[in-house]
Amino acid sequence: MKYDILIAGVGGQGTVLASRLLAASAMEAGYFTRTSETIGMAQRGGCVVSHVRVDSEAASPIIPLGQADLLIGFEPSEAARNLPRLAPNAKCIVNTRIIVPVTASLGGASYDEQSIYSFLKAKFPDSIFVDGYALAQKAGSVKTVNVVLLGVAASTGLMPFSRALIEKVITENIPEKFVELNLKAFNIGFEHK
Repeated sequence: MKYDILIAGVGGQGTVLASRLLAASAMEAGYFTRTSETIGMAQRGGCVVSHVRVDSEAASPIIPLGQADLLIGFEPSEAARNLPRLAPNAKCIVNTRIIVPVTASLGGASYDEQSIYSFLKAKFPDSIFVDGYALAQKAGSVKTVNVVLLGVAASTGLMPFSRALIEKVITENIPEKFVELNLKAFNIGFEHK
């Protein structure tokens, strides 16, 4: 069962860890999995795109244009920027908390939040919008926004592995002192309606 997941955000949001947890979950489920990241200026709040290709033995690690099955957008404008990679029937999960790019904050460009949401909804009307940072705060740390969004994605039933499997992978791949916090964040995301 080939399944392609694209994660788009900005540096510091935990997109790379999220992609590694998804890849580990897919491998634990028995799928051959490839990953790739386009990091750029991630350490300075620049764009980060991670590709997770499940059951992809005969495929490139980069998801071709028009083929991703799921987009998890950690930031609205980064989600919108990556829509060309999505298949026509793809699903989108988008964190609503914006991170204004440096060019906009310095006055070089504007950030029209409502236009971005309208664009996303027009292209993918079934998109799920969630304030991942608010849910992460409920878990105990905004640094768990990545795991919260994985919980939201897992709750949709769109991924080819179970909630229990992702929880197992979190337990095995997150440093022990942060496991409980991340499991709480994942479950808050999963239970969010």
